[in-house]
Amino acid sequence: MADKKAFPLEKVRNFGIMAHIDGGKTTTSERILYYSGKNYKIGEVHDGAATMDFMVQEQERGITIQSAATCVQWGAYRLSLIDTPGHVDFTAEVERSLRVLDGAVALYCAVGGVQPQSEQVWRQSEKYKVPKIAFVNKMDRIGANFYSVMDQMKNQLGANPVPVVLPIGAGETFDGIIDLIKMKAIRYDMKSLGKNMTEEEIPADMVEKAKEYRQKMVESAAEQDDALMEKFFAGEELTVDEIKGALRKGCMARTITPAFCGSAFKDKGVQQLLDGVCDYLPSPIDAGAAVSADDPSQKREPSDNEPFCGLAFKIMSDKAMGKITFVRVYSGTLKLGGELLDSTINQEQRISRLFRMHANKQEALEEAHAGDIVACVGLTQTRTGDTLCDPEHPITLESIDFPAPVISVAVKPQSRQDNEKLGAALHALAMEDPTFVVTFDQETSETIIAGMGELYLEVIVDRLKREFNVACDVGAPQVAYRETITTSVENEYKHVKQSGGRGQYAHVCLKLEPQEPGKGFEFVNEIKGGVIPTEYIPAVEKGVRKALESGPLAGFPVVDVKATVYFGSYHEVDSNEFAFVTCAMQCFKQGFLKAKPQLLEPMMDVEVAVPETYMGAANGSINQRRGRVEGMEDRAGVKLIKATVPLGEMFGYSNAIRTVTQGRGTFTMIFKQYEAVPKNIAQEVIEKRIKEGKVRASAD
Repeated sequence: MADKKAFPLEKVRNFGIMAHIDGGKTTTSERILYYSGKNYKIGEVHDGAATMDFMVQEQERGITIQSAATCVQWGAYRLSLIDTPGHVDFTAEVERSLRVLDGAVALYCAVGGVQPQSEQVWRQSEKYKVPKIAFVNKMDRIGANFYSVMDQMKNQLGANPVPVVLPIGAGETFDGIIDLIKMKAIRYDMKSLGKNMTEEEIPADMVEKAKEYRQKMVESAAEQDDALMEKFFAGEELTVDEIKGALRKGCMARTITPAFCGSAFKDKGVQQLLDGVCDYLPSPIDAGAAVSADDPSQKREPSDNEPFCGLAFKIMSDKAMGKITFVRVYSGTLKLGGELLDSTINQEQRISRLFRMHANKQEALEEAHAGDIVACVGLTQTRTGDTLCDPEHPITLESIDFPAPVISVAVKPQSRQDNEKLGAALHALAMEDPTFVVTFDQETSETIIAGMGELYLEVIVDRLKREFNVACDVGAPQVAYRETITTSVENEYKHVKQSGGRGQYAHVCLKLEPQEPGKGFEFVNEIKGGVIPTEYIPAVEKGVRKALESGPLAGFPVVDVKATVYFGSYHEVDSNEFAFVTCAMQCFKQGFLKAKPQLLEPMMDVEVAVPETYMGAANGSINQRRGRVEGMEDRAGVKLIKATVPLGEMFGYSNAIRTVTQGRGTFTMIFKQYEAVPKNIAQEVIEKRIKEGKVRASAD
């Protein structure tokens, strides 16, 4: 690796590849490593030899589970690349990567186009305002259609894709690309794995199309700059530098998405994509200052001269080194052995090892600089999303939001002696991933693990066995239901206990109101005249919040409720904090059951792809699962059925859809929202929970 001075910040690109599962992200990453000279041999996903898919589970399943980081040189540029998973169950990996990247390549299959997870990752990237370029991969596959993917990007993502290259042919006839900036055709010598390219004149049958799309590209570029717009309308020719500069400006403002195409597997188009990363995606300087979450006037410019500031965005367990923390350095210099402040938890720590990652291999460093993405050992207390900074100049950056888990299973070690090992292993895995939640059910003495999907929990159980040597028995998957109310109610409760000596007294009146879906919990204090002393109000809120953890209907968490304490009373001697916590809990639970409570279940956006012959059977399989079919469309020789289906009905669906389509149907699903459970099913769930001892039967 060349030394730091060879790469000024404006020549650094921190970017990720994001896409739907099976779009070809890892294959594209492997080509980037090969063409940049990082690897001398291409590792293929289907052989289980991809550099970036280094986990055993990734190699066996042929999918990416963990985001993997690497660093390569492309011409005068240093590129830090993060290959992210495409499967919805591993959405946290995408979320945390996008939070720290300056730009991204949105990758699409030329046949599948914009698929459900493509939409999800696009939304995630927009949340963090990440500029993107597009790469339409798999142009060599039957049914590939570059122009259809451009239309889908416009219609489904609301994007403004601007092709800077066009494909020559599609499917078996895909033969190269047309560079619209140079107005040349590029062909690849396949004997050299596409490394040798030749520029030729554009094929005669494509000249008109190339001129049309170049005109559109130049117009889009001119729209980004008033001076260029005047020049364009005056009929003057824009220079190559002016076009590239304006496209870059539009890309960074997220008003346009420069679009490329190729076939990573067939070694076509990846070099132009790398040029596009350098030409259009932002450097750390363009990405701008890191801003404090508490005080927007407090900033850290991307410079080595500023005080150190970085964000811990990923944690990994390693057998040899223990806990590895991935850090994006926003400003200043991070030195090996230096003291750091984790400002999120207000703890000082010291780095014992510092290195740059290349998938699961390390390159030792003495120091890291602004714009770097590095890994550290020694930050034992730091969690995902924590800010690390110079102890003399504290700052706290915006953390990372993660979705709540939607599915859980009970696990217990096959050997009793492994109880302690299981606890330590689950703790290590929970440190790695904030969407992985571990709880212990006191009543059933079960350890419950919760995550984003069935595949996710399968991988966790597999990792327990292989990495931590703990074989587990696993219970049936459980849906993460929620509880809420549908009407307003006022309730009063007195907690009075007298058992010799000092007693307990608390009296609370609560008004409970439903909130709009997704708004969460709100606590309001409307006590007047000190009928409940101010010092006991936090205890009332604490009691209500404790009641939210396990709802009185079926023992599931309560959501979207507003609780207002408006009256009550206290006793000079017998009132205390504990009495008010207990009283508020009981008052809330009683009121909740009077407010027409409702059970909510997670609903999934499901997309089923089947040959037309099996469309009726696929529709039937959705209807049987309480699903709502919301639309159908044709795409690349298959019918796409879009539906909303309860998660609880989707267990085992992969086998069911294969059975009714003779193995030719596939589906994807992502979490959409919570909706009310039909009464008869809600009653079954509640009765089952009462039988299991998770909740007491209510008096009514």
